Amino acid sequence: MSKEAPPALIRPALLDWYDGHHRDLPWRRDPTPWRVWVSEIMLQQTRVESVIGYFNRFMERFPTPRDLAEAELDELMGYWAGLGYYARARNLHAGATQVVERHGGRVPDDPEAFAALKGVGRYTCGAVQSIAFGRPLSVLDGNVIRVISRLDYVTEDPKLSATNKALWRRADDLLDPDRPGDFNQAMMELGATVCTPRAPKCLLCPLNTHCQVLREGEPESLPMKTKRKKRPQYDVIAALSETEDNRIWLGLRPTSGLLGGLWSLPSVRSEHPDSLAEMGLRCGDEIAQIQHGFTHQVWSVRLYRATGRPQSDQFDRFSAFTVSEIAHLGLAGPSLKALRAAGVKLPHRRGAG
Repeated sequence: MSKEAPPALIRPALLDWYDGHHRDLPWRRDPTPWRVWVSEIMLQQTRVESVIGYFNRFMERFPTPRDLAEAELDELMGYWAGLGYYARARNLHAGATQVVERHGGRVPDDPEAFAALKGVGRYTCGAVQSIAFGRPLSVLDGNVIRVISRLDYVTEDPKLSATNKALWRRADDLLDPDRPGDFNQAMMELGATVCTPRAPKCLLCPLNTHCQVLREGEPESLPMKTKRKKRPQYDVIAALSETEDNRIWLGLRPTSGLLGGLWSLPSVRSEHPDSLAEMGLRCGDEIAQIQHGFTHQVWSVRLYRATGRPQSDQFDRFSAFTVSEIAHLGLAGPSLKALRAAGVKLPHRRGAG
């Protein structure tokens, strides 16, 4: 990383821009430690536009760590369903419980104590401690990696260990010790709104006079992109089985693994509808087909009308729900899509997963 622009030039230019151009977001209006923590967990792997509604509903129901710690995981999943990456929700629940048990319900104003909580890594620790408490800790997420890679013309893959460590060192070096929370948010805001992956707005960038890739190369070429492997596709057979009073059978998935802690239609990975017999169901006509993409795989789901009460050790338990009850459950994305495709009137969710 040669020809790096001095931090003394970067800090005032970036902070002046942030003061005049940052977005008005709910967690910025009242940056309490709990609100900042929740927002940072929700924002991981998820766009701001998708998070705002979820954040507001979540904070109305769980305004403190204690409120979340005392709630059942099943209720939490109802508020998280559609955001995807559900391990985040389970870890946040566990972390809130630890805050109650170890810190009297207050998010600790200590990086070491906060980093010891479930689901808190280096990025989350730096973000929460800098924004909520003014601790001089840097952050490195996808947006910051993109800004630094272009600013310093970093042509190595940021996923490589040596490159990632160098990027963290540069983030530490750039951090404004007097306004660490604002500086971290400014770096992320710049990457999200100006230094975007495609069609970056270089003429509007407050750092364009210091940006090496703008002078010497093509901004969109960085950061280095690793060629993505083709995701494997799996066939899944799902069942729409109802009780005599028209309630729909759903199964609760174990908390670990894909879609952990969410309710799903009875289903089995298979190409053959007769496989539903393994769950004690009698298969009828096919009523819908959908595809659902995950980070590392794609499901091709065929939904069949079925009869019987499902049984399977692949689910923690089965229960039957009305459509209005299902609308408020933590329902897995593939099941929501399949039910909607079959004509069940469930609200569409905005968000990942």
